[in-house]
Amino acid sequence: MIELRKPTLVELPAYADALRRGWSPDNVRGKATADDHLRRIKDDAAAFVASLDDPEAKGPPFAAPDGTLIPRLPGFNRWLWDGEFCGTINLRWQRGTSALPPHILGHIGYAVVPWKQGRGYATEALKRLLPECRAHGLTYVELTTDPDNIPSQKVITSNGGVLVERFTKTAAYGGKEALRWRIDL
Repeated sequence: MIELRKPTLVELPAYADALRRGWSPDNVRGKATADDHLRRIKDDAAAFVASLDDPEAKGPPFAAPDGTLIPRLPGFNRWLWDGEFCGTINLRWQRGTSALPPHILGHIGYAVVPWKQGRGYATEALKRLLPECRAHGLTYVELTTDPDNIPSQKVITSNGGVLVERFTKTAAYGGKEALRWRIDL
């Protein structure tokens, strides 16, 4: 089925190709993130790949969608691979607690390239990531979805997710309604 792979320079061309084909790992900033990643790859591919695995939170502050700079949390990205690039899944956490700061919407984000969607890859990727969440001391993870994103909700519920709340995202994330889900580990 799929593997979760730590990003490498060897597989970077496949990631960049997906970005050029219109896919983005970011469902909030979309094309802006894709363009930013392509620029960073062109400027320094090795530094870009290294930035995708930062469990010590040594990287620079992270820019929220409204441009606000936020201290980086420990985290990492994994690429979904089925013989070729399929998408990404990432984990971020706060040391010593399962709670997240209020400006971070969830522990986990994922995005599958459109030409590989509907194959269960996101569900399988989340299932495979959960043991790593436990290994980082988390007792639960939270994920958020838009109310109309039924496929993502199915990914979460297939992995034991339970709806915790309906809430309004901060203005930095568009100020729209969202759903928060929790998976107990």
